[in-house]
Amino acid sequence: MTDRALSVVRAGALTTVQDLGRPGHAHLGVPRSGALDGPAAALVNRLVGNRPEAAVLETTLNGCAVRPRSTVTVAVAGAPCPVRVDGRPAAWGAPVRVPAGALLDVGAAVSGVRGYVAVSGGIAVEPVLGSRSTDLLSGLGPAPLTDGSVLPLGSPDGLHAPVDVGPQPAPPAELVLRVTPGPRHDWFTPEAVRTLTSRTYRVSPMSNRIGLRTEGPALERALSGELPSEGMVLGAVQVPPDGRPVVFLADHPTTGGYPVIAVVRTADLPAAAQAVPGTPVRFMAVHRR
Repeated sequence: MTDRALSVVRAGALTTVQDLGRPGHAHLGVPRSGALDGPAAALVNRLVGNRPEAAVLETTLNGCAVRPRSTVTVAVAGAPCPVRVDGRPAAWGAPVRVPAGALLDVGAAVSGVRGYVAVSGGIAVEPVLGSRSTDLLSGLGPAPLTDGSVLPLGSPDGLHAPVDVGPQPAPPAELVLRVTPGPRHDWFTPEAVRTLTSRTYRVSPMSNRIGLRTEGPALERALSGELPSEGMVLGAVQVPPDGRPVVFLADHPTTGGYPVIAVVRTADLPAAAQAVPGTPVRFMAVHRR
């Protein structure tokens, strides 16, 4: 019987299993989670012929290295990076055959932050609440990869033909996030609301899967009280006491007590997943989502 599994040789800075996430459980305090750069995850699955819901690996900055125990087809996309199979250069952004026992090395990102690695058949860890995604906030799903761990693989179903190549955007040189004001913009001075959409911020090194933190001008509150905890949505721009906006990403808390000055359009969030620390950030006000 073929051993459908990956052995982790180098786990990298933070490599997690991600799929489409687990929506619909916010009332239980469970975030959606899932791949931060959804289009990149979808692309690598298409490249190897997986279903859209198949689980992939999401790497952070310095990639990972794995050794399949059977011959597989893999694809790497998202943040551009070198790819090698047993030390030989291999294609990025295209299907690659990796023989049983060969070492697939996904190198450090040349630009961007997060890479995505799909394997034919998908990563077949046990699902939790309908998803195989690692959730760093709640701890649901598989733990982040560690050296020496083994990941089971599913069997390719042959129903989805792989593609040879697919276009994808480059990581952003400037991150432009369209926002709808509210629901708590009235908790800030008019000058603070203008500042949010007229000044340039930068991505903070403290950003993670929970939220993209920013550095830049502090937003002054008009009201000094505190809100009771209320529901938080993907893309909410929450303003903590230091006045610097935080954009909530896939592993965000489902409730929070700091006011939300605006909400980012969902379509703009994949670019946020690839914005390296120091990237300029501009918030652009729109009034329809």
